[in-house]
Amino acid sequence: MNAPTNRIRAGDQDRERVAARLQQASGEGRLTLAETEDRLAAVYAATYVDELSGLTRDLPEPAPPRAPRFPVPLRVHAAVVAVLSALLIARFVASGAPFFWPAAPMFWLGVSLVLHAVVRARGRLVPY
Repeated sequence: MNAPTNRIRAGDQDRERVAARLQQASGEGRLTLAETEDRLAAVYAATYVDELSGLTRDLPEPAPPRAPRFPVPLRVHAAVVAVLSALLIARFVASGAPFFWPAAPMFWLGVSLVLHAVVRARGRLVPY
């Protein structure tokens, strides 16, 4: 009977995660093609998680994903403001009014967008 071990067996997801990291490092020029092939062969031959961690030990940690500069809710809000502003301008042109009356509603639409952005930046809204 085999002696119990404290080592954790690697799963397919563990292997695929390490393989993707190695392929990314190869694409960045951190590994040669031969090194990449050798390490990938070792990834798929690995039985334990500690064997996998040794294959990426000399590689830098991947950068965390960057948050989009303009989150989707702000982009949607901006699109609504743009469409409503275009409709207001079209209505103004069709009405033949002597003054640019859409300025006031467009101003408040812009204010609503700025306030939305400020509130999101301060973290008062629940993330989407």
